[in-house]
Order: sequence, then C-alpha cells, then structure tokens
Amino acid sequence: MAADRPAPTGPAAPELRIVESRVYRGGNIWSYDPAIHLVVDLGVLEGYPTDTIEGFTERLVELLPGLENHTCSRGVRGGFVARMHEGTWLGHVAEHVALQLQQEAGHDMRRGKTRAVKGEPGRYNVIYAYADESVGLAAGTLAVRLVNHLVQAEEGFDFAEELDQFLRRAQRTAFGPSTAAIIEEAVSRDIPYIRLNTASLVQLGQGVHAQRIRATMTSKTSSLAVDIAGDKDMTTRLLASAGLPVPKQETVRSADAAAAAARRIGFPVVVKPLDGNHGRGVCLDLQSDEEVRSSFEVARSESRRGHVIVESFVAGRDYRCLIVGGRMQAIAERVPAHVVGDGTHTVSELVEITNADPRRGVGHEKVLTRIKVDDAATALVKDQGWEMDDVPPEGQMVKLALTGNMSTGGISVDRTFEAHPDNVEIAEEAARMIGLDVAGIDFICPDIASPVRETGGAICEVNAAPGFRMHTHPTVGEPQYIAKPVVDLLFPPGSPSRVPIVSVTGTNGKTTTARMIAHIFKGIGRKVGMTSTDGVVIDERLVIKADASGPRSARMVLQNPRVDFAVMEVARGGILREGLGYDRNDVAVVTNIAPDHLGLRGVDTLEQLADVKAVIVEAVPRDGFAVLNADDALVRKMRRRCSGGVVWFSLQPPGSKVREFVEDYCRRGGRAVVLEPTDKGDMIVIKHGRRSMQLAWTHLLPSTFGGTAKFNVANAMAAAGAAFAAGAGLHEIRQGLRTFTTSYYLSPGRMNQVNVNNVDVFVDYCHNAPGMRVLGQFVDAYAEQKAGQADLGKISRIGVIATAGDRRDDDMRELGAIAAGHFDVLVVREDERLRGRRRGETAALVAEGARTRMAEEGVRCRQVDVVIDEAEAVRNAMARANPGDVVVLCVDNHAQVLGELEQLTQSAQAGAHTGGPVVGDPDLDPVELQTEAQASGDEAGATAEEELEAGQPG
Repeated sequence: MAADRPAPTGPAAPELRIVESRVYRGGNIWSYDPAIHLVVDLGVLEGYPTDTIEGFTERLVELLPGLENHTCSRGVRGGFVARMHEGTWLGHVAEHVALQLQQEAGHDMRRGKTRAVKGEPGRYNVIYAYADESVGLAAGTLAVRLVNHLVQAEEGFDFAEELDQFLRRAQRTAFGPSTAAIIEEAVSRDIPYIRLNTASLVQLGQGVHAQRIRATMTSKTSSLAVDIAGDKDMTTRLLASAGLPVPKQETVRSADAAAAAARRIGFPVVVKPLDGNHGRGVCLDLQSDEEVRSSFEVARSESRRGHVIVESFVAGRDYRCLIVGGRMQAIAERVPAHVVGDGTHTVSELVEITNADPRRGVGHEKVLTRIKVDDAATALVKDQGWEMDDVPPEGQMVKLALTGNMSTGGISVDRTFEAHPDNVEIAEEAARMIGLDVAGIDFICPDIASPVRETGGAICEVNAAPGFRMHTHPTVGEPQYIAKPVVDLLFPPGSPSRVPIVSVTGTNGKTTTARMIAHIFKGIGRKVGMTSTDGVVIDERLVIKADASGPRSARMVLQNPRVDFAVMEVARGGILREGLGYDRNDVAVVTNIAPDHLGLRGVDTLEQLADVKAVIVEAVPRDGFAVLNADDALVRKMRRRCSGGVVWFSLQPPGSKVREFVEDYCRRGGRAVVLEPTDKGDMIVIKHGRRSMQLAWTHLLPSTFGGTAKFNVANAMAAAGAAFAAGAGLHEIRQGLRTFTTSYYLSPGRMNQVNVNNVDVFVDYCHNAPGMRVLGQFVDAYAEQKAGQADLGKISRIGVIATAGDRRDDDMRELGAIAAGHFDVLVVREDERLRGRRRGETAALVAEGARTRMAEEGVRCRQVDVVIDEAEAVRNAMARANPGDVVVLCVDNHAQVLGELEQLTQSAQAGAHTGGPVVGDPDLDPVELQTEAQASGDEAGATAEEELEAGQPG
C-alpha cells in the first residue's frame, strides 16, 4: 500500500476535526447496538496516512499500549498496529483510539467502523460502541486531540493529564460496583434496562413488567423497613424481641447522658450515630467517661437527628452477612484499613504504596477505597505506639481505622462457606424481622464458623441497601455472584421482562397502520402504549401532543408501568438522529418506500431511504416477524435482513407475479395477507401455510369507505398481518378492523370525514407526491360513487394542498402536478413551520407544478389559488363548495381545521354568511355562464359575468 504512494514531507498543521456527532441509543443504520457516530474532516491530513508520518505509530502505541490487542480487520492480535505500519487514514485511527480510551476506563468496547462520506473527499463516518454516552463522546473528542497532537505537538497538551481527567469523568458517571453487578446479571438474562438518571436509578424490564433499582434498593424494598434499619435503636429492640443476640444499648442526646449510659452498660462501649451509615462517626472500645464524652461529639456530627447510641462493645471479628429474599447469599469478613510493615518504609509511605493499588479509588468508584489519613487515623496509629514517620518492623500490622467498612479503606475476605448454620439462621431471621428484601447484617463474633450463642457475639447493625463490592470483589477468597438472587427476586425464573413491541415504518400509511394495530389489541384488553406523529398515547389517552415518532418517545412508552403492549411508529428522522429507542422489536411493519425527505441527512436515493427503514427489520429477533409489502420491490428486498419470519401483504390479484411469489412462500409454510376477488367484492384473507382464513370484506371496513380507499385497504392488511404475527386471534383481528373508523377520535388527521352543510369534507395529512397519488385515486373513486347526487348535477372536487419546506423543489412541483389531475380547484397553502424556506416559496413551487400540468390537454384542474394561511385556505375552499361536492383538506394543524369546519357549520345553521371570501363556483364553467347570461338576460348571470370581467376567481 505504501510502496505506490510518494512520501510527503509532512503536513503543515493537523486539521482533523469533528464536524458532527450523534449518539444512537438503539439499533441504527450502522450497527445493531448503541453507537456513537462522528463525522470527521481530515483536511490536509487526507493526504497523510499513518505510514507517511514519521514515528506516529510508535508514539501512539507507547501512549496507549492496549492498541496492541486490537485485531481490526485482520482478526488477530496486533492487526490494527500492522495496519498503521502499512498505512491507514487518521479517521480510522481516531476510531480505535476512542475504543481504547473507553477500555482504559473499564468499558470493554470493541466494535467500530470507519467509512468515507460519499461525495465528500476527506470526510469520514467514524462509528464506535459505547457503554456510557457522555464517556463515549469524551473519548471521541480526546481521540481527535491526541491524533492531532501526534501529528504536530499541541502546546500545553499533556496526554497523561488529559487521560487522568477523562478517567475521573468516566468514574463519576459509571455505575457503582453493586449497580453494575445487577445490570450485568440482567443483561445476561436478556432483561433490558434504562438508566433513569445520572446516578444509580435504573429500570429493569419494560412497561408493566418493569422493576427499579437504586444501587441495591429495589422496587420491592419496603420504605418502612428502610426507616427501621436506619433507626439503630428501633432495630436493636425489634431484634431483641425476637430473641436474637444484640448488644445492650441506650440512645442519648448529650455527652453527660452518654457517659452515664456507658457506666450503666459497662465498659468497654461503642458510641455511634443513631442514623449514620458507612461506619462514619463510629467510635469503638471506649474505656472511660472521657473517651465517651469526646466520642459523643464525633458521633453526633454524623447523626442527622442529633441522637447518639451507646452500646456494649462486642469483641471479635467483623462480618457482613448478605441476605437476599430471606436467604443467606454471602458472608465477608471485613478487615479495617491497615498497612503491614516491611521494615523499610514508614507508615505514611506504606499508606501511599497501598493506595497505589489500581483497585483502589475514591469513594465507591472502584472495588476498594483509598485509605484516608485524617486526624482520627493519626490518633489511632499513635494509640498503637507508632507515629506516621515510624518504620514498623516486617509483618507488623498497623490499623488506620477501627471499623471494617470498605468505604473507609478496609478489605474483605470471603467466608461464605465457613458460616455455622445457627449463625446463618440468626442473620436470616434478623432480615425478616426488619422486613428488608436485601439486607446487610453486621455480625461481631470471635469466629463465624462457631455458633455465636455459645462463643459470644451479637448483631450490631442491620443495613438497607448494602454494598455488594466486598462480596463481588473480595480482596481474599472467591467472588460471590450475588446479583443473581437479586434479579431472581425481581424477575423469578420464567417471568417476562419485556412487553411485545410492534414497530411500524414506511413513507405513507404508517400512522394509520399503527393506530389500527393499537385498536385491535385494545379490543383484546391490552394496555397499549403508542408513539406516532401526533404524540404519545397510553391506553387511548394522549399524554404528550407532539411529533413523537422518535426514540425518546419510544423510551417514554417503555417506562410507563401500565403498558403491556407497545406500538411504535418509527420515522426516518428519528432513526438517522438517534436510532431506535430499544434494542429489538417483536414485529416490524414496513408499509412502502416512496420518494419523500430525499436530499436530507445523506439520504438521496430510494435505496438509501430503504436502508434506513430496514433498521426495524434488522431489529427483529429469530422468534419475531417482519410484515412486508410484497408489492413494493424495495420492501421485498428487506426479507434478506430479517432474522425472524416474514408475513407478506399484497393487493395484487391472483395470477400476478407478486401474487405467485407470495403463494409459493405460503406453500412452504409461510404467512401472508392477500385479497381474494369475489362477486361480492374483495375479501381479505390470511394465509398460513396451506390454510386460508377469510378475515373481512374490504367494503365492510369503515376505514376503506366502501372499499374505495385502497391505501387503507393496504393499511388494514398490514395491521392484520402484524396482529396475527403478534398472537391475536382471527376473530379479534376482524372485530378490531370492523370497529376502526377514521373518525377524529380514533384517527385524528387521517381521512376524517366531516359533513359541512351537505358538503363531504375529508381532512387528511397527505403531504407528499406518493400520498397525493393514492389520495387522488380515492377521490376519483369516491366521486364516481356519488355521481348524480350533487345539486347542480355534477360533483366538484376542491383540494387544499401543501407540503413541508424541507422537500426538494421537484418533489414540491410533483405534488402540485399530481393534484391537478384529480381536483377541479386547488388552493395551495403553507405549513406554519417553513423549515428553511421563505414565506410563500413552498406554495409557489407547488402551484407552479399544478399550473404546468394544467397546460396539458385533458387535465381536470381549472384553477389554482395560493392562500398561505391554513385557516384562510379552508374558508376559501369551503366558500366554493356546493352541497354534494367533495372537499379534501390536506392539513398541518388538524385540530384547528376541525374547529374551523365546526364554526362554518354553526354559521350556516344560524343563517349567517360563512365569513369566507367571495370566490367562484367550480360547478359553473365561465364560458357556459357567459352564454347562459347573454341568452336569458338573467340579472344574476349578468352579475356573475361582471365579476368574471373584474378578475374574480371562478
């Protein structure tokens, strides 16, 4: 590779920069899993691959030796380093550095890819996996800086310091050892999780099956039990009432009372806060009134309520017994923070050596905590006869804390399988008495292997939310996998953790199809959560009104505790922006692929659009199904991307090539939804293998308007296929489709039919050329059915049309051209959001397309008006309509339009003028009107002629 390339002298300055960054939180066009996507620009570095930059590879590997383990495309250790020696581009290097930086932070991320941006030389798509998105983004930023620095040193850039800051950031956002252990166990069982905050609040499972944890507190942890465990006096009295061994104790509020209590109990004693934790404020082995008095202030400073406990000191070793669900799961002996002399180093130096252990960190960020040398530690060392600058002899143990808590620098020794059965029974009974599902029982006794009732010892504390790290990462002994019983507690073996997810995408029809599916399962009794372009719907209640077809809305549905079935409308924009909001869907429905939104976010062709829509098909598991439109060639190709089964749906008649393809698939055991023409109409039939099951006549489904709305026939067939794949019965599917109407209540903004003063008005969201084509076909068929019913002997078709401003100019013109073939009069309006266009620009392009088409012979449209405001456009169209006419309103704000229609109806009923502009009547042709007026001399005709001459639209 390098031999054919001239060796340049080197770049004048590094120019690698991040142009754009995205975080995919689910399956996406690049990966099945969450990933970070950086678009980077190499600038002049496009001409300088790694083998042309002297010493680049060696310096990089020296800074990050872990890169030696990257296999890259070679599939063997050292493959990536070999690629750098041969020569690879720096965008690829940034990908591997970002992955390695995350590995330095303890996130074992290995998946990545780098691909050139098509048509933009020097720009690359860098995609790599992440565990925490903030850490992943920070890794990408630091990777780019490091690559630039190695090309030409950046002044003030210290990689060691930058790496340390990066690791600290990662540690701040990382899950603690306890939370991480539970999540790891959940993931191994295919239980999904969602992080609910930046700390340790996590949801395991979805919807109605969801359980929450915060560290080791769970959804099943009793708040009352936590309060009791936090009150050490109450805990001791409850345990004593059950005959369990506990120390004598009293609660006091002053130093004098503490000294008096100590004398009554008998020295030595322990002084500790009533409601403290992590061993803070605990003073042990106090032998005199003076020690008790001085310790009282220490304990009170850590007590939230100012109460302090004085209890008898129980000599022995410190054991933590972990009880989950009433059963003993692990026991660890806790050894207080200490150092062991080596005859060479001072106590201070030994502390530094001990803290240098990579397993030790600050607080709970790592499996061990660094030993903190404070006044209490120094005093304790002095009590043992040493100073911090003294050199203890070899083997001499010097304590730096009295308590064995891990949070104060202690270590743990696993003793799980050494405990005496009597001691196990005592610990389990203690957890039951307090009522905790996950409890940490602190035992003080000479030896956990001997019964404490005989050797002496007591339970000194019961802890809610006990830490797991002393058990999962003991300093000495075998780790205990205690996350398993916790997850068993939340999700007993065999219990579900996921709700069925049906995802629906396509260019047109996805909203209606999603609503049909939701309606079918609502009729079965399911609590359906649905996302759509109208908002988030939970059990038929609109909880958020917005375009909610993206991944964030999907996560909102999966977090709702009422949802037991999810239907997700998935839009192209959401997939490109953030990917899916979940890891997989049980059923994926693709209605069609047609030109819409092309030219945005790198999607310029139908094939590229199909690749985006196919993400939901790739997210189908082996036991799931993809419901695909067999009539669409691009959708048909998606079958190769599906790991599960396929359910085809097709409008094609028997004998067609597509239908033969579907029939052949069914003969091999597949599933399909097809149309069977009969003398009574078209019958929707579900096929499974060689079985055929009649579902419903198309003309009996309200949403199809007597079978004339072929697009809703297709939507109903897609919904039937999805419901069948998701387990619904034939009768349930039939009942759902027969009761689903396009009323505003069930399907706002999608083919809502309203009668306004005997004018048939259809309110629909149609906004692109493919949608207008099928809508126009419906208008033709519907108007033909109504022929002869209009007052003037014919039915006029009036359309209000518009499109979004982010379409291509040609797409806008095409919309107008198609509409001109189906409507007599077109009123072109604009959406409220211009999406980068000037006011009036979009409407002008649509009108241009319609007028160009009108120049052709035989085109239906006779007039095009531009009325920018939506409400004005509605009034303009309605003022033209006579009873029996058909008006189609392609809306942006359907609620506002329905309100406007209601006002027009009320005004007409009151006998008032509608308030709209005086406009021409499409049923009165201008030439015919003039002839009639001249022949009859009718006064009204003359008035109309005068209006025409004055330039009034007609």
